[in-house]
Amino acid sequence: MADETYDARPAGPRIPTVIADDVHIVYRVHGGGSAGRGSATAALSRMVRGEKGESRGVRTVHAVRGVSFTAYRGEAIGLIGTNGSGKSTLLRAIAGLLPTERGKVYTDGQPSLLGVNAALMGDLTGERNVILGGLAMGMSREEVRERYQDIVDFSGINEKGDFITLPMRTYSSGMGARLRFAIAAAKNHDVLMIDEALATGDRKFQIRSEERIRELRKEAGTVFLVSHSNKSIRDTCDRVLWLEKGELLMDGPTDEVLRAYEKETGR
Repeated sequence: MADETYDARPAGPRIPTVIADDVHIVYRVHGGGSAGRGSATAALSRMVRGEKGESRGVRTVHAVRGVSFTAYRGEAIGLIGTNGSGKSTLLRAIAGLLPTERGKVYTDGQPSLLGVNAALMGDLTGERNVILGGLAMGMSREEVRERYQDIVDFSGINEKGDFITLPMRTYSSGMGARLRFAIAAAKNHDVLMIDEALATGDRKFQIRSEERIRELRKEAGTVFLVSHSNKSIRDTCDRVLWLEKGELLMDGPTDEVLRAYEKETGR
């Protein structure tokens, strides 16, 4: 259960890649959902006056509540939970994109977060985005050149035409998501976090993606996968973290956690 960190790795040396120690993440939303014309001016006035702490019109959202776990090299870990349970927020904290209110996140190596909304440039061609995306992920120009055709072939966006030479704004959402995944998966990662990327595309692409995740694990990386598809979690992950309302309810073997989750939620 959540009070014991589950280890899915076989016996032998274990190398931690991510340690979450009593992590709390709090959002403060100004305006309380009823922002009016004066809200931006009022916020600026508060800043100028140096006001601190909670004030009228500020709503606090405790998105992650005391989550602790340790992830190891070679693991593929699924994150499950209903909408708003804190899954994506937790990944953003591991990636260093969100500060913790309390607790700490420790990582070995550079975490990379891939989401379906990962930014590529719509006015540039797919070809240019492959180059820029590869460079942004830390590949050298030579590495990008060597892996370019594999990235295009993996994404499958050229199967029905020469789409790689067209601006990305002409792509469907599924095509864009497949290209983003293909760019990210072309590089070996210390920690790769995938947020719903496998929910896009046809089954053939999902199978390719799942095979690539297994390869990344064999190459000593750690993979986190957020998905609403229990099948993708079962096919890909050996361990699952179940979050609800920001709390870690269960941490254990994939089948065990998913059975409990499906029994509780009917999903």
